[in-house]
Amino acid sequence: MIKMKKKILTLVLMFVVFANYAQQDAQFTQYMYNTININPAYAGSRGAMSIFALHRTQWVGIDGAPVTNTASINTPLNASNLGLGVSIINDKIGPVQENTISADLSYSIKTSTFFKLSFGVKATANLFNLDIAKLDPVQSSDPSLQNYSNFSPNIGAGLYLHSDRAYIGFSIPNFIETNRYNDNEVAIFKEKINYYLIAGYVFNFSNAVKFKPTLLTKIVEGAPLQVDLSGNFMFSNKFVLGVAYRWSASVSAMAGFQVSDGIYIGYGYDHETTQLQHYNAGSHEIFLRYEIFKNVEKMITPRFF
Repeated sequence: MIKMKKKILTLVLMFVVFANYAQQDAQFTQYMYNTININPAYAGSRGAMSIFALHRTQWVGIDGAPVTNTASINTPLNASNLGLGVSIINDKIGPVQENTISADLSYSIKTSTFFKLSFGVKATANLFNLDIAKLDPVQSSDPSLQNYSNFSPNIGAGLYLHSDRAYIGFSIPNFIETNRYNDNEVAIFKEKINYYLIAGYVFNFSNAVKFKPTLLTKIVEGAPLQVDLSGNFMFSNKFVLGVAYRWSASVSAMAGFQVSDGIYIGYGYDHETTQLQHYNAGSHEIFLRYEIFKNVEKMITPRFF
């Protein structure tokens, strides 16, 4: 019986490892509105205090599928070239829960009439928890089936070149590889280094219509290259409609509405293109952004990113 339980636990942990090696950091379809999570140089770049909250339910219909909640705030600091940000991510998958809190500091310099180059650093604290009770073990007294928690700090950095119409950024949110879960001193779940490249450009087709293609690429050792492509149309600075494609993984539809000068809401739906499409009803993502203390000179109209 104990051997059988160990096999079940091993299978579950293999699923956890597979899912996290494929993703590592929590993934978001609407990453273009949530850049602070992956690039600290983004802090303060919008010229306003930006408060953001997002909920993502992935692979609806699969027990133990990932559920992610994140909240952040970032702002420029007075009239200086500094920006400050704080973000929290809660990521659940099966019996595993991770809570991550990060603090970001950026410094921007003007490189031309239209562009600024921002440098950012990130300090992160992660708390990893494995709840054995969610595996429903038959003999909870088995010493091999115990709850586990682990705390690990990390540091990261990023670059972000941007104007009111274009951006490109490169970042490494975590420089240090850490072991989240060990079994007999063997690393079963290991946080690898993630490398991000993001880019986007806004085309003004007319006074009422804008189009923004964006790109996100992520490289993680031991996992396939992840490429996200998206295209969003904005109508009358109010309504946003778009589609996205995650290479060999999913296609997505996105919609957003600028409720007021400071409030923007968005929704995204992912449809799997892998074999998982036969076992789930897709993934849902909804977010709210609220901005105050805007720099009027920098934000005459709502920014598209």
